[in-house]
Amino acid sequence: MKSDFLLALNQICSERKLPREVVLEALEMALASAYRREHSISAGRNITAKLDLETGKSYIFVEKRVVETVTNHKEEIALKDAQTIDPDIAIGDNLLIEDTPDNFGRIAAQSAKQIILQRIREAEREARYSQYIQQEGEIVHGTVQSIKPQAVILHLEGTEAILPRNQQTPGERYTIHQRLRAYVLEVRRTSRGPQIVVSRNHSNMLKRLLELEVPEIFSGAVEIKAIAREAGSRSKVAVAARQPGVDPVGACVGMRGVRIQSIVNELGGEKIDVIEWSPDTSIFISKALSPAKVLSIHLEEGPSNGRTANVVVMDDQLSLAIGRAGQNARLAAKLTGWRIDIQGVTEAASWALRKINEDPDVLPGIGPVAELLPTVANILRQHEQVKLPYSGEELLLVRQVIEGVQQYYSSVRNSERQRLIKEEALRRARIEAAQSAREAEIQAAIAKIPARAYEIPLSEIGLSVRVLTHLERAGLKNVGQVMALLAEGDEGLLQLHAIGPKSLKEIKRCLQALALPAEETQEELSEKAQEQLPAAEALEPSPSILETAETETTEVTESEEAESTPPTVELVAESPSVEAEGEEKIETISEEAPPAEALEPEEVPPAETLEPEEAQEVKEEREAISSTLPPFIEGEEEEEFSIEETRKRDRRRRRQLIYDEEAGVVIARRHRKRGDFFDELDDLDEWEEFIH
Repeated sequence: MKSDFLLALNQICSERKLPREVVLEALEMALASAYRREHSISAGRNITAKLDLETGKSYIFVEKRVVETVTNHKEEIALKDAQTIDPDIAIGDNLLIEDTPDNFGRIAAQSAKQIILQRIREAEREARYSQYIQQEGEIVHGTVQSIKPQAVILHLEGTEAILPRNQQTPGERYTIHQRLRAYVLEVRRTSRGPQIVVSRNHSNMLKRLLELEVPEIFSGAVEIKAIAREAGSRSKVAVAARQPGVDPVGACVGMRGVRIQSIVNELGGEKIDVIEWSPDTSIFISKALSPAKVLSIHLEEGPSNGRTANVVVMDDQLSLAIGRAGQNARLAAKLTGWRIDIQGVTEAASWALRKINEDPDVLPGIGPVAELLPTVANILRQHEQVKLPYSGEELLLVRQVIEGVQQYYSSVRNSERQRLIKEEALRRARIEAAQSAREAEIQAAIAKIPARAYEIPLSEIGLSVRVLTHLERAGLKNVGQVMALLAEGDEGLLQLHAIGPKSLKEIKRCLQALALPAEETQEELSEKAQEQLPAAEALEPSPSILETAETETTEVTESEEAESTPPTVELVAESPSVEAEGEEKIETISEEAPPAEALEPEEVPPAETLEPEEAQEVKEEREAISSTLPPFIEGEEEEEFSIEETRKRDRRRRRQLIYDEEAGVVIARRHRKRGDFFDELDDLDEWEEFIH
């Protein structure tokens, strides 16, 4: 006989539709949590609860640490007691010991109850999510539970589903407790359980309904190739048979339309056109435009207008082919994947004749069809006067002319397309060749950079702090890296952050400075001096000539010094009467030319002492670096003047020297700007004299 505990457990599992293991796990976790709460045991200690399904008893096992002396009986056990359970136990080990209490307190029992309910609810949510996530993309049955402006709530088995407004069929009305079929569009996991979004206007819903109603589709004998649907109005379905001897359209429609009629009723009276799919695009498009009858189809593919089908129908079939508000043509284009242009036969024939008259190249391009042009023109004139249907022979002639002109223009566009493709291929080939040549030049220039350049850091070539900082931030550490980047052109450096034309000019100037020739060693200087000694001895003059030359030089020097000493010029200020109403002022200037100072020759620093081999290596390295540098032309530096020098220069420009014949002196007259005269009147007496 089963225990009451086991009966209650089975009842919960059947009502909640949960497996027994999930409910048992929730009960054991609740008992362990209640024991931990009752005895205030830390979360680090392992507590395990076990249930006996036969008797319904529970057992609690607590993990305790083995110690020599017990200080906390809840978490520790003595070594002697532990060895009675496990003889191989040692101090510091953990041991699971049964410590089942007789009962739990009220608070612990409530905590266990809450944990059990919470775990069961979570298990139910997870079970519902697992159930409906597998049904995503399938048809489900539901009952309308509530109707809201933005959505309709459907009651499914054990949960609810949302039918948003944008997923509802236009014009469809819903009532409470109405049974509906819906397509599961999406299943979302939320904290309150799975959220199921269903749809009634999705094209896959029509596909699933056909699979449910047509056994041939469900078994795979008939395949659905494409579906074009405008929910609530009209749909087109293309089907194909995968087994010989099966009529795909008849299988979908059923006897007297029974199968398709049940789907129409489920979708609220939506019209469904079932057509047979064909691998021939022209036949497939003509069937997709049913119930209209197509006279001719011309297919054309191009990069500008894509895949286009030019369809010609009878004049009385034009409105039927287009449909209400273009619905039939729109569904056919969506079903076939082609852009469809529909014309009546009269309109298409008039277009063909007009193109022949406008373009003289069309007539020789259409070949034997040109002989039919007068006949077709007469046919069009007759039908324009008398609105009568075309006969079979007339339609054949008109169709030949229309197709001939369409094929001519199609061939012209194809040839033009091929020409453009060839030009594009040639252009790309030229670009690739230029890029390859440029890359080869860059690699050759990089290969010429000496290895020594990669050992010279940028901080040693005299760059400014700003430029050096930005180059280092860009990952450039030495001269070789900068030269390799310059080998690709100035754009390589100009693309770096904060590097502009001025910074580029500075970098090139510093790199040019590396091209200085190597200094000559002492041995080379001594060798050159010895080579020049014989020539100097041969040109040495006699002592008498030297004495005569020294005497003449002394006399010339004394006379030149006397002539070169400038006289002192005394400038006497002109009388006040010479001033013109405060605009000019006469100053007395006494200038004395400073004596000329003899320039001492600069001392030439001695050449750096280097070994001949080292000097030659340095010279070769610098010449190699200079040969790899790009051409660079330095601009002239602008002359800089300080503020004081600028003011002195302006004062000199406003000063004019005039010789006064009466006084016999040179006076300086200075032109002043407006306001300068009043600025000179600083003393009070001068102001009073000026006012009076």
